[in-house]
Amino acid sequence: MSDIFSKWKDSLDRTRKTTFGRIASLVGASEVNTETWDELEELLIQADLGVATTQHIIKDLKTKTSALGVIKSSEFHQLLKEELLSLLISPSRLNYESSDPFVILLVGVNGSGKTTTVAKLGKYYSSQGKKVLLGAADTFRAAAIDQLQVWAERLELPIVSGQPDSDSGAVAFDAVQSGIARKSNLVIIDTAGRLHTRYNLMEELKKVYRVVGKALPGAPHAVILVLDATTGQNALHQAKAFQEAVHVNGVILSKLDSSARGGMAFAIQKELGLPIYFAGLGEKPEDLQPFNPEAFVNNILLNQV
Repeated sequence: MSDIFSKWKDSLDRTRKTTFGRIASLVGASEVNTETWDELEELLIQADLGVATTQHIIKDLKTKTSALGVIKSSEFHQLLKEELLSLLISPSRLNYESSDPFVILLVGVNGSGKTTTVAKLGKYYSSQGKKVLLGAADTFRAAAIDQLQVWAERLELPIVSGQPDSDSGAVAFDAVQSGIARKSNLVIIDTAGRLHTRYNLMEELKKVYRVVGKALPGAPHAVILVLDATTGQNALHQAKAFQEAVHVNGVILSKLDSSARGGMAFAIQKELGLPIYFAGLGEKPEDLQPFNPEAFVNNILLNQV
């Protein structure tokens, strides 16, 4: 457990040292007054929580501090932590026992770390004794196929892939069918990265989604959006577009260890209601960890009082 805490602490170092460090210092060093509220609002927006989420936090905190008569910085610091934690949905684990195989479709924009995340997710579940099959349906990028094949070989996971520029829907269909034949517990399918603003590419993604359902009625059982934590508020726009296109029901935050913009996690959950299932805390396969709201909040405000 101490190793996991240390991993979260180290990975959130950039986020903690930028605006969240200033936020923690602000609420831990002075009594609550009008200037405190103004500065806190400014810092929360700078921390990529967005205007709507920031205003919600400020309104709630003002109500609570008034009702409780809080003026001391230590009490205010605790209220802030509780308020931030209340914005994060505690995700239940994916109910992969509900279907054999349980089909997961990973989607996201170019460069989000999606293909690597597919492999890390495969590693996570295979280490729990589950039979995992990977599907390399990103046929638009030859490097993605090669990359996932290398990962699959390294992690000793079976993979179904196609040729570059082949039909991505056909690869996804074959992956699900292979998962059924092999009696896999999970089939994790990579899809081509696409800009959420490109209509034709989003329509192609919808096709992959439909084809997976034809291969196994009820599939995909989970559509998870991989968001690059370094993109900040732009991730919110991406999430809205993918949610509308293919019924995204959860998020994986990649590159959290490389980001100083971790505040976008609060905006995603407050404005979209999407749980964050996993977070990328490093480059190694085992660095993909289940998202822990308490560890996240405690470590962005760690040792600042």
